[in-house]
Amino acid sequence: MSTIGVIDYGMGNLHSLSHALGRAAGEMRVDVSYDPDKLRKADRLILPGVGGVRQCMGELQRLELDDLVKEMVGQVPIMGICLGMQVLLDYSEENNGVDALGVFPGEVRKFVPLERDGEKRKIPHMGWNQVHFTQDHPLWHGVSQDAWFYFVHSYYARPIHEEHVLGKTEYFGERFASVLLRDGVFATQFHPEKSQGAGMQLLVNFMNWDGEA
Repeated sequence: MSTIGVIDYGMGNLHSLSHALGRAAGEMRVDVSYDPDKLRKADRLILPGVGGVRQCMGELQRLELDDLVKEMVGQVPIMGICLGMQVLLDYSEENNGVDALGVFPGEVRKFVPLERDGEKRKIPHMGWNQVHFTQDHPLWHGVSQDAWFYFVHSYYARPIHEEHVLGKTEYFGERFASVLLRDGVFATQFHPEKSQGAGMQLLVNFMNWDGEA
């Protein structure tokens, strides 16, 4: 039986994620673990995350899960979610600046306060917003262009290479990369497990994806 390894470092929304994965996984087994040796045996990995990047990186390093993620890039499909996406970049300016995993060249920046037509941009960016596909890909199978997904974040990804961007989202007139992809690593700023039909389809697509293209 194939296994989906969910990386548990104490900062993920594991209950709702595990429930959604259980529905999407079909006959695959969902295995939530902090044991690198156990996770190395999984057929695909998910890196969730909520909270601050410094604590996240500290826990990943303490549990030797940072090395696990970098080691498994290109070996099995990997999915990063929310903070789990942000730590896949080189650096985040959160918490006075933190070096991250460096899977995607680029950095993570904070939304700056903006005002337009008397309205102020709310930070964090919280609630439903649309994702515009910038590339065709099997991960979008059954998901409509400009589908709605659920976001909760104050920081956003600024990847160096545009070819690593699979989807973008507009917030208060500013477009940011909300989906990244390279070398079998797929990452979303939004929470698929909280995004109802479109999110569930995306999780199903990840289960069926072989990590190619």
